[in-house]
Amino acid sequence: MRVRISIVLAALAVSLLLPGFAAARGDSAAAAAKAEHDRILAYWTPARIAAAKWRDFSIDAKTGKVTANKGKPGGGTGGTSTGASWTGGGQVSKSVGRILFSAGGSQWICSGTVVAGGANGYSVVLSAGHCAYDGTDGWSSNFVFYPNFDAEPTYTCAGRVNGCWTATRLGINAGFYPSGFGPDSALRVDYSFAYLPNSSSGELDQRFPGFGLKTSGAAVGDPQWAFGFPAEGKYHGLDLIYCNGNTVNDPNGVGTWGLACNMNGGSSGGGWLYGSSNPGTDNTKQLSSVNSYGYSGLSYMFGPKFTSATTTVMGDVIDGSATSGTTVLH
Repeated sequence: MRVRISIVLAALAVSLLLPGFAAARGDSAAAAAKAEHDRILAYWTPARIAAAKWRDFSIDAKTGKVTANKGKPGGGTGGTSTGASWTGGGQVSKSVGRILFSAGGSQWICSGTVVAGGANGYSVVLSAGHCAYDGTDGWSSNFVFYPNFDAEPTYTCAGRVNGCWTATRLGINAGFYPSGFGPDSALRVDYSFAYLPNSSSGELDQRFPGFGLKTSGAAVGDPQWAFGFPAEGKYHGLDLIYCNGNTVNDPNGVGTWGLACNMNGGSSGGGWLYGSSNPGTDNTKQLSSVNSYGYSGLSYMFGPKFTSATTTVMGDVIDGSATSGTTVLH
């Protein structure tokens, strides 16, 4: 509880001092943020970028064994597209990007999407939970998002028109912590949000407003679109790939949903957009899931179903204050 100042002159003196004090604190915080931003960008040397591997998981459909760095959502039928280069343009081509991060002494790659709801000063990027936290390796660090990667498939920040953004805060659903990827309860909430302050590159949220979250009204059997930057086999991680079709339930009753899709390693965290309208012309579409995992021998990509808790986690990442039992922040 604050003690009220009863002497008028003392109160006046305090009020006169506060603006300058606040400005000094603001300048100091801005300088510290810039220094951390510069440090992270400097961390990503050509050698580290070249060593980065995709952070993906597959599950053996018979044994349930989880295999890391072996994501195989694989081909299949039942969708309008099970994996093709996105040439439709629109906001989606700009807002879906590449992510680099460190964890467990190694360098990793994921995909991510700008989310609507940022404001002057910061933006929010959605990805998979396992791109932000791992039960063995802990929290990710040196997190960088490269927007519009389809048009600018380069990690050289100085030459990128759309710049590079670094995260200062990550958040996951409490159900993903501390186990990380693996248990059914974690698979159902395998999503994360990153808080990215705007940098000298400009304001990410103004260039790419992103997409809102769809946390209700979506059903299995409805049409959806999945996006990402797969890097295995015929894919090389530089091209935005999409799948679209009607969703199906996870065959093992996990409580997630899937799409026929042949995207593979590197696509983890790429967003799903709900509805039949074309994302190239419909910028009002909403994010309903992310690329999470596949079963070896089964040709589908699976992802969590967003709920009101997803919105809570995003809000907590923005505010920097975790809701007990729902969000874990780092």
